Amino acid sequence: MDHALKVERIAEQLKHWKPEGPLCIRKRAVSHLVPKRGRPRDRAIDTSDLDGILAIDPDRRLCTAEPGVTFTDLVRRTMEYGLVPKIVPELRTITVGGAVCGCSIESASFRFGGFHDTCTEYEVITSGGEVMRCSPKENPLVFQMMHGSFGTLGILSKLTFELMPAQPFVRVEHEKYASLASFEAAIDRHKAEQDCDFMDGFIHGPHDFVLCVGRFSKAAPYLHRYDWTRAYWESTRERREDFLKTEHYFFRYDNGVTNVHPKSKVGRFFFGRFLHSNELLRLADLLRRWLPDEKPDVTLDMFLPLSRVEKFLAWHEKTFDFYPLWVVPYRRVHDYEWIANDFFAGLEDDLFLDIAIYGMKQNGERDAYETIEDELLRLGGIKTLISHNHYDEDVFWRIFNRENYFKVKAITDPKNAFRDLWTKTTDTSRPIEERTFVRA
Repeated sequence: MDHALKVERIAEQLKHWKPEGPLCIRKRAVSHLVPKRGRPRDRAIDTSDLDGILAIDPDRRLCTAEPGVTFTDLVRRTMEYGLVPKIVPELRTITVGGAVCGCSIESASFRFGGFHDTCTEYEVITSGGEVMRCSPKENPLVFQMMHGSFGTLGILSKLTFELMPAQPFVRVEHEKYASLASFEAAIDRHKAEQDCDFMDGFIHGPHDFVLCVGRFSKAAPYLHRYDWTRAYWESTRERREDFLKTEHYFFRYDNGVTNVHPKSKVGRFFFGRFLHSNELLRLADLLRRWLPDEKPDVTLDMFLPLSRVEKFLAWHEKTFDFYPLWVVPYRRVHDYEWIANDFFAGLEDDLFLDIAIYGMKQNGERDAYETIEDELLRLGGIKTLISHNHYDEDVFWRIFNRENYFKVKAITDPKNAFRDLWTKTTDTSRPIEERTFVRA
């Protein structure tokens, strides 16, 4: 179906929507939010046919696509032109729309920030059925606030984003460091010299740091891939160097970052081919009634200014002592409109470290998510909203920009058809119920 006809179908349904309950968005790909027990009873607008790549301009290095395009399909197409998206999230079935409306980073983030920072234009369908074009020059606040809005500001129906030149292979060097100071110095050095294409790493322990520095390569003496028995995070301790096909590098974490399933190599030998992120998330969604209601395993990403990482890691070791941690350097491209105006007041850091805890068991009396939220607030860090959140409403809007959010909400969803951000993402803000689905 032509893109305009798809948009017209969705817009017409929204124009005739009656306030019988909140709406959400149903796409073809599985949701990459951390699975939770139960779902809100929201009526779903079917956007599953918005999954086409509309144009690739190799000269301007731009791609225009519908939001349901998965990154695995996108990379396959752009590689035909020797190009790839500047930011490719680590899971194959993350969609380009989800990467904007959620939060998606990866090992090129020290250069480009998040995927949303590489976008140049959006098409947005408001809850009233109006179709808006948004860019840094046209409806600029709507454009900026779509990031991390989790479908609460309207339906993203088309986006244009930047591409970069690529080679067939990626060579990765695993640099080993015994202290946080030397690890951070290496990050600063690579960032300043811009001598690599990719950079992420692992904290395997208080004195065991690995920085994974990747560079495109025209040739490879050997190749590894990490979609069956091997786990990439384990290889970073064992190897000094590695070579992967470019597409295999991008999705080296698809079986899990540090929470690889199955956990044993024997289990992965028998089942690893069948338990990629897509299958695990679908299984968790089917079995969500039996997921833990209290103190679920901790899966989250946190952004700390590089100057405050030392204090956080000292607190983390004393409080949880859980390793490994995945870390991704992240460039703050500008002062984001979705962050409260004074949250980073006086902060000079332009480089943050995304510190990810994946699969930590809870053992303390208090919920670990709440404990982490309090410490991040004290240190001036931010937790992504894809997982369990326990913020009081006032605290939530001390972190996120209430004024900008509701200014855009008044334009794109004045009747609050899609819920507001705090209500949708915070566990304690609403009762847990089952969700019903209504096809557009």
